[in-house]
Amino acid sequence: MSGLSAIEARQRLQSEGYNELPHQDRRTPLRIVLEVLREPMLALLLGGGFIYLLLGDLKEALILLVFALLSVAITVIQETRTERVLEALRDLTSPRALVIRDGTRRRIAGREVARGDLIVLAEGDRIPADAVLVQAHDLQVDESLLTGESVPVRKIAATDIPASRARPGGDDLPFVYSGALVVRGSGIAEVVATGPRSEIGKIGQSLHALETEPPRLQVQTARLVRLAALGGAAVSILAVVLYGTLRGGWLDAVLAGITIGMSMLPEEFPVVLTVFMAMGAWRISKARVLTRRAASIETLGSATVLCTDKTGTLTENRMSIAELRLPDGAVFRLREATDATVPGNFRELALHGLLASAPVPFDPMEKAFHEFARDGLKVADGLPGPDWKLAHSYGLRPDLLAMTQLWQTDEDTPSFAVAAKGAPEAVAHLCRLAPAELEAVRHAVDAMAAEGLRVLGVAKAAHEGERWPESQRDFPFVFLGLVGLADPLRPSVPDAVRECRSAGIRVVMITGDYPATARAIAQQAGLDASEVMTGDAIERLDDSELARRAKTASVFARIMPEQKLRIVQALKSDGEIVAMTGDGVNDAPSLKAAHIGVAMGGRGTDVAREASSIVLLDDDFGSIVTAIRLGRRIYDNVRKAMGFIFAVHVPIAGLALLPLIFGLPIIFSPIHIAFLEMVIDPVCSLVFEAETDEEDVMRRKPRPPEAPLFSWPLVGWSVLQGGLAFGLVGAIFVIAHQRGMPEDEVRALTFFSLVLSIVSLILVNRSFSTSLVAAFRRPNPTLAWIILTIAMILGLSLLWPATSALFRFGPLHADDLALTLAAGGVVLVVLETLKHLWRARLGL
Repeated sequence: MSGLSAIEARQRLQSEGYNELPHQDRRTPLRIVLEVLREPMLALLLGGGFIYLLLGDLKEALILLVFALLSVAITVIQETRTERVLEALRDLTSPRALVIRDGTRRRIAGREVARGDLIVLAEGDRIPADAVLVQAHDLQVDESLLTGESVPVRKIAATDIPASRARPGGDDLPFVYSGALVVRGSGIAEVVATGPRSEIGKIGQSLHALETEPPRLQVQTARLVRLAALGGAAVSILAVVLYGTLRGGWLDAVLAGITIGMSMLPEEFPVVLTVFMAMGAWRISKARVLTRRAASIETLGSATVLCTDKTGTLTENRMSIAELRLPDGAVFRLREATDATVPGNFRELALHGLLASAPVPFDPMEKAFHEFARDGLKVADGLPGPDWKLAHSYGLRPDLLAMTQLWQTDEDTPSFAVAAKGAPEAVAHLCRLAPAELEAVRHAVDAMAAEGLRVLGVAKAAHEGERWPESQRDFPFVFLGLVGLADPLRPSVPDAVRECRSAGIRVVMITGDYPATARAIAQQAGLDASEVMTGDAIERLDDSELARRAKTASVFARIMPEQKLRIVQALKSDGEIVAMTGDGVNDAPSLKAAHIGVAMGGRGTDVAREASSIVLLDDDFGSIVTAIRLGRRIYDNVRKAMGFIFAVHVPIAGLALLPLIFGLPIIFSPIHIAFLEMVIDPVCSLVFEAETDEEDVMRRKPRPPEAPLFSWPLVGWSVLQGGLAFGLVGAIFVIAHQRGMPEDEVRALTFFSLVLSIVSLILVNRSFSTSLVAAFRRPNPTLAWIILTIAMILGLSLLWPATSALFRFGPLHADDLALTLAAGGVVLVVLETLKHLWRARLGL
């Protein structure tokens, strides 16, 4: 075999491209900055600064510019985190490759493999491209990344190059696929597809075409900010016209309009959302859960359906021996055993299963035999010693699905221990069982397969002499029994499934494995396995019929990647909020298409991790419950914070409009509003982020997908709170002005009263469902720090001349300070009393 020449390979790479996936378009920092500049709050800050420059007030102009630059920096840092799905796919599909070119073998980068290359495959190799086998010796390949099947598949050589390729999965096919792993044997294959034309490349292309589902909370918040911005703009224009017409001084009129616009624009909403999600990501990381898109934590808290892969997600993605059966009907089940020690009558079966396996195994089932022998057998049971030597092996053949190994037990004598394992029918054929014995084996195999086990038969023989037979059929085998292997369920899964069910979340298993295996795992996990839908059945359904069937089915088996995607989309079309967990390349499109993708980080592939929003670093399915709990807590706390901010804007906007309407002195300038909006409100919101779970957080049903963040009862409650605070603070402002207090002192008195009323609103909104006394018993150290910080800032603004001059504050006396404290106390007591009457309307 000479393969391609170097010139031919170079020409094909030039015409067809390298063996990699195309780069994903990235947003440049300049593009992100341009998007940020379209934010209305930033435009108001810059506009205010420009007006101050025109008025000659450089200091206030610079302060507003600093606020603007800070806003831009935070947003750019957040937005520069973009998806790297195609980059991860390119890394995965570009291992080193051994190829034959110009008649010689050479090692090249996987991206340089061209169509028509001959690639040499050996145990442990990652296959660099889709290819057809021209030579194969006992070749088995793990295609679980593409199919979800944890058991390797056998491969055979093709007599000629087929015109079309079969899909991954299934035994005795001549096709091997990019990204798969060789676990046994060797072979030579001719490359037929590279880069985006390979099976894994098609998955990458589908990822490129999919749009990531935006978090609903983010969408609702953006819509709310847009509406507030339109309303604020209308009021601001009206204020400019009134000010300029009635008072003259159009620059001052524009400044007053900007002040009102800033007071009415709840730009803290996206800031608070970012803070909550970032802090939530930090909290959840302590439970070894990585959040790649922090806003998706909240979406997970509202999930109604959790779609999970089986292999590597519900299970451990490793084969282990689960059951031994002897010809006399005796059964040893490991899950029922008190320890791993193999009973005496089963030791010969376990020992010869080990002897029939490779000394250094790559195959997952052979690894299971080694682990089982290490844990359950002793040297006295006949384990191979240092003087044992593997003399000869007979590999699997399409006409005989069994393998045999000869071990020389003593190098001084030609005496050999012979062990065989393979498909039960093949091993029974080697042992020449009688019809009745063969029927008993079939019944035992059916019973084990119904439990989701992979079943192998094991036999033994002895051989004397220097020469061994040409075929393993010529040994006098004795049938020892059957071995059942399983991909074991993760221990935390049943409890996690139960908690999901109590939280009103339906768990759906989607796997590429066989229906019997899927049903057995589903039953162990506590899922409803009464109906198992297969990929063949789904292929015959249109989208509407699939959506109808997906409402009730909880187990899907023999599913291809594009069918996983169809299932997720069918559930979404029915109004479900879909979370999808997975770990393989075959999971990546459905991970990205779901409202939220949850990848297993330890055994999971880069592709699955990059396509997901959340990664479970310890591969513990139970960690998803922690993420759901945190998501629900975040949503509760976001509603508290947003309700508080909405309430705060009522007195801020009212105090900005009041002087214009009644012809009073302008009390607040943009610097005061910017201080309140960009310092006090976000800092106060940290109190709500630190609030602990409500007691019933995991006993509620998921909130309806169409439920708005701001319901009318919540808006009414916020307006009531803000209206009360505005009434008290506005009264203080008007009365102080009428009594002839200097303007700077009136400003300080009003500002202090407003800030203390804001502190009262924080205390009232800590919990919708408990009283203030009960809320104080719930630890929240952040609250104490926030109140202390506010007191320090107020004291600084009153006592430090430079700060007092910046804010244009006059001195306050003891009776003035007592009045501000009384205003805050009245707000607290009245709202705490009204909260219990309003609770039923809030639905809490």
